[in-house]
Amino acid sequence: MIYTLGIDIGSTTSKCVILSDRKEILSMTLLKGGAGTRSPLKAYNLALKEAGLSEEDLSYVISTGYGRSNFSQSMEQVSELSCHAKGVYFSEPETRTIIDIGGQDVKVIALDKNGKMSNFLMNDKCAAGTGRFLDVMAGILAIDVQELEEYAESAKNPVSISNTCTVFAESEVISQMSRGVELEDLVAGICESVARRVAGLAKRIGIKDGVFMSGGVAQNGGVRHSLESILEKDIIYNDKAQYMGALGASLFAYDKFINNKKGGY
Repeated sequence: MIYTLGIDIGSTTSKCVILSDRKEILSMTLLKGGAGTRSPLKAYNLALKEAGLSEEDLSYVISTGYGRSNFSQSMEQVSELSCHAKGVYFSEPETRTIIDIGGQDVKVIALDKNGKMSNFLMNDKCAAGTGRFLDVMAGILAIDVQELEEYAESAKNPVSISNTCTVFAESEVISQMSRGVELEDLVAGICESVARRVAGLAKRIGIKDGVFMSGGVAQNGGVRHSLESILEKDIIYNDKAQYMGALGASLFAYDKFINNKKGGY
C-alpha cells in the first residue's frame, strides 16, 4: 500500500488528507490556526492517528498553501492553485471553473477537459470577498459566522452593502443597524456583497458550466446562492470543499512517489 499525505496550511486553518493508493481517503483533519501556529503539526499528527498510521508508513508528503515552505515534515511544496485544480477535478471531474474563497484571498481557476489549469486570477490584496470579511461582519453583528447562512435564508428585504472595502463596509453595517434594519436583511446583504465581489473576479476569467466552489466560505449557503443568482450558473458543492487543496497535495504526493520509483530513486 502507498500512503500519501497532503497538507494545506492556509492563513486561518490547517487541513490534512491521507490517501491509500491514490484512491481511498483514510483521514481528513481540519484545525483552526494556519501559517505560523502549531496547528499544521497538530493536524498532521491527528491525521496519522485517525488513519492508524505512523510517520514511517508515509511514502510521500507534500505541503501547499501560505505556510507550505515552513513545514519540516514536507518532502516537497506545490502551489495551492495546482493543488486545488487537482483535488477538485479528482472529486468532481465535470468541473471547469473553480471558485475558491479562503480566509484572506479569492482564487478563480479555469480547467480544461483534462483537469489541467488553463488560466487563473487571484485577489489577495483586499479582505473584501473573503472569509476574513465575513468574520469581521459576524463580529459586528454579534453572531457566529456559522449562523450567517441561516439568517440570510430568513431575509425578507435584503439591504445593499455598497462599500467593498472592509473598513467602510463595517461603518455602513453599523449605520444600518442603528437605523433598525432587521438582522436577517443585513446578513443577506453582506452575503450578496461577497458574492458580487467574487463574481466580478470570476467574470474576468470567463465562467464555463461546471462551477465548483471550494474553501471555507463554500459552506455558507447565503454566499453560494447569491453567487448562483449573479452568475446565473449552478454551483457544484460537496462537504469536502475545504479539503480540496490538501487532497490535491496528497494526489501530487502519490504521483511524485511513483515517478521517483520509476526513475530508480
